[in-house]
Parts: sequence; structure tokens; C-alpha cells
Amino acid sequence: MIAPEHLRGMPASPGLADGPIFVLAEMFADERAAGTPEDERAALKGAIAEASTGIADLMGQSGEEGAAILEFQLAMLEDDALAEPAYEMIAAGASALAGWRAAMDAQITGFETADDDYFRARAADLADIRDRVTAILTGSAAQTVPPGSVVAGEDITPSRFLQTDWSRGGAIVLGDGSPSSHVAILARARGVPMVTGIGKADFASHRRALVDGGTGNVVLSPDGEAEARYRERCRIDAAQRHLAEAHLLKPAVLADGERVQVMVNIAAPEDVDAIDIASCDGVGLMRSEFLFHGETALPDEKAQYLAYRKVLEWASGKPVTIRTLDAGGDKPVQGLTVEEANPFLGLRGIRLSLTRPDVFKSQLRALARAAVYGDLKVMLPMVTVPEEIDEAARLLDGCLAELIGEGVPAKRPQLGIMIEVPAVAILPERFARAAFFSIGSNDLSQYVTAAARDSSAVARLNTAGDPAVLHLIAHVAGEAKRLGIPLSLCGDAGSDPVLLPALLSAGLRTLSVAPTALGRVKSAISQIRP
Repeated sequence: MIAPEHLRGMPASPGLADGPIFVLAEMFADERAAGTPEDERAALKGAIAEASTGIADLMGQSGEEGAAILEFQLAMLEDDALAEPAYEMIAAGASALAGWRAAMDAQITGFETADDDYFRARAADLADIRDRVTAILTGSAAQTVPPGSVVAGEDITPSRFLQTDWSRGGAIVLGDGSPSSHVAILARARGVPMVTGIGKADFASHRRALVDGGTGNVVLSPDGEAEARYRERCRIDAAQRHLAEAHLLKPAVLADGERVQVMVNIAAPEDVDAIDIASCDGVGLMRSEFLFHGETALPDEKAQYLAYRKVLEWASGKPVTIRTLDAGGDKPVQGLTVEEANPFLGLRGIRLSLTRPDVFKSQLRALARAAVYGDLKVMLPMVTVPEEIDEAARLLDGCLAELIGEGVPAKRPQLGIMIEVPAVAILPERFARAAFFSIGSNDLSQYVTAAARDSSAVARLNTAGDPAVLHLIAHVAGEAKRLGIPLSLCGDAGSDPVLLPALLSAGLRTLSVAPTALGRVKSAISQIRP
């Protein structure tokens, strides 16, 4: 009998799982018969084209978050510069496979050893692309993960995750990885338990694992004692789910009776189809990036207007906050964003929108038209100086005047800002011209701790629970109250029951959370006495 092995990593996606271990492994042949340089060049070109088609097809089945991640990979594959080193090796006599893998391995190594966290995080996307093209060149079939398996390995690529059937359970346990990685984001969205950063482990020597994605605990080949603890965790988890369900359609109220507004974050209009408006106080964050992906990367005014209007009509008079395009950083948009050495500190969010007034005005016109159908608030991302609010307001007023002049029904929505740049959090009084504030805890944590959201090497540093981050949140809450400016928080921190006491003690009374966390958050709030 194999002795149990207890592992501890970083919680990346909550939930419990008990299942057979499936070890990720490369399934590629080491070589393929080489033809003439012309034949090999044609073979690689064909494999890249086939890989691009496969990614595009997978995008259509992957939801907004998955599609955005795959869009980045597709853009890289379609860039001729990516394969140019491989073509040079083929011209010198290498096979398509040898040239491709050597060229990609060199680029991956360069990304992994880069000083910039952004490029290190993109290494996983390059590896995903490398393996997809390699499989086509070698005729290798991708591993099929049996339903309900605990998928284990050093790391897992986004496309492998998206191609796996998680409908019958399962979990992910990684030696490397990060709770802020693309795959972790996808796992949380789909309710797949996930633990990262456990280090080296001999998964192949074990057949079964117990996974607790909420604590980061993993037991390989569990014995009776481990199974008893797991069953107790399942009992507690079931009780918590029951409480969450009981609170789902009730108002969120603290133990002393004070009301807390709990809203939802959504990534696309279709998200509201699965949400009962009675379960929330409105939409605290609607991302608009979903409209800017795909073959028609820059949507017209009508497409945006219809999307925004759908959500406002669903909200039935409850407030809806829509964030203007937050492109850049790890969210490139074809035909709009630019390549930069450090995209997270570059031309992203409102900075990018103001450099492209043609694109920005189209969005502002659509928002002003949609505002007729409900209580719309427009939120500017990545604001750093007050003048950005002034310029956005000037453009919005101009769009409103145009629409009225054209006889098109329109209304001026409130114009507020995300607080995610430390310069704003330190001196929020400089931004009192904003109609409202909303703290973006994800980026605020990243910038305050100088730790990238999707870098496993520094994942433990990047947390909204860091004292410095909480200090800034409390400072913003105090200043917002003094200035009479409505304040909310729309980052992942609001969905974490562990952080809720600190956030509420800091003075927050409006949170926007993931739809799947609504009941859990309301239940946790009911037990807090600030």
C-alpha cells in the first residue's frame, strides 16, 4: 500500500474534489521525416494555419473569458515574425518540427527569463502555441482527460483546460502556476477546484487524490484519517452552500442590521441570462472588452448600444455600471492596442481611449443612447490624473449634443472612475469631480505590491489582504465619505469571505462580486459585526 503524501500549495479556485490522478504529459513524437526545405516550409505553414483555425473554433465554445485568452494566442500565431526563425532553420536544412520547436523553445526561454513580469506570464501562451503546432506536425492526438479526474502536472495550458470536460467534476493540482493565471481565472469561472505552487511531486506513483481548492491542501493516496477529514470538509462545505442558497434572494445585512449593497460583475450581456435580478442590487461592473474581440475587433455604435441596452433592461431600474474599454495590459485588441515593453504600465484603459477618440466616441455615443433604458453609470479605468476625467467628460458631452441634434434619444450617465492606480488611492480628493469611485482591488493590489497578477514567482505577494493595500482601501473609504462620493469595490477581493471583515471594517458598504459568489458573500456578511 502506498503511503499518503500531504501537499500544500496556493488556493487558486475553491471547491473540493476526490478523483483519480491524471498526469499531464507531452504526447509528441521526437521527430518526423524531413523533406526538402520547400516541403518543410509548406508543412510548417500549413500546421500554423490549422492551429489558427483550431484556436478560432475553440474561441467560439469558450465563453468571454476563454475567448479573450485565446484571442491573444491567435494574434501571436498570425504574426509572421513568430515563425520566421523556424523558417530560417528550415532553409538551412532542419525539419519543420525541429525548426519550430527550437525557435519556440528559444522564445519561451526568453520570455521565462525576462525582467518584466508580463513577458514571463506570456511564456505559458507561447508553450500552448508551440505544443498545438507540434501536435499537428507529428500527427499526435491530444490527451483526453477522463471526466472527474484530478489533473496534475507542472502547469496546464489554457487551451488544454478549455478542451477538458469539467461537467462531471475534477480538479487541477500544479507544481507551478499562479492563482492569478489565465487558467486559474477560467477555473474559478467554471467552479473547478485548483491548487497551484505545490512544488515537485511524484504524481505518477499515486492513483487518487483529495483536493481542497479553498485551503490549498492536497492528499495523494489518502488513508482513512485523511478521508475522514475530507468527509468533514464536505459536510461543512455543504452546510455553507445551504446557507448561501438561503441568503441568495435576501438583502445583505450585517449582524447589527446595517444594509450592505451586493452587486454583480459581468463580462458579457449573456451573463445576465443566468442571474435573477432579485438576487443582487444591480451590476457593479460590466466589462466592455467582450465587444472588441473576434474578427470584427472594433464594433460599431449599434452593436455596443444593443449590448448595453440588454443589460439595463434586465436590471429593471437597478443601477448598472459599465466600464469603458479597458484594453491593454494582458488584454490586447487587434487594430487598437500597441506592443509595449511593459503593457501594464503603458497605454491601457482610459489612456488608450483618449488617444483614439474615434473609437472612444463610438462607445460613449452607444452608452448615452443606452442610458435612456435605466440607471446607467459609466466608469473610466486606469485613471491616473484628474485631467483624464475632464477630457472624457468633454467627449461625453459632445456625443450627447450630437445625438440630441440628430434627434436620437439619449441621456447623460454619471461618470465615475476606477481606483486602481496608487496615485489615485493616495490622494482621492484630487478626483472629487468624479460622480463615484469604485476600487479595482485586482490591479490596485498588483501595483501596490509590485507583484504581477499572473506570475507564479510572486503570487504570494499579490493579495488584497496585504496591510498596505487594506490601508489604502480604508483611506479611500474615509475620503469618499468625507467628500460625499459613492464608493464601491468591484475586484476579486469582494468575493473572498476571508477578506470581507477587513473590507467592511474599512468602511465599504457596496461590493460587486462574481455571480457565483452572491449567496456565499451575503451569508458571510450576515455573520459580521463591524
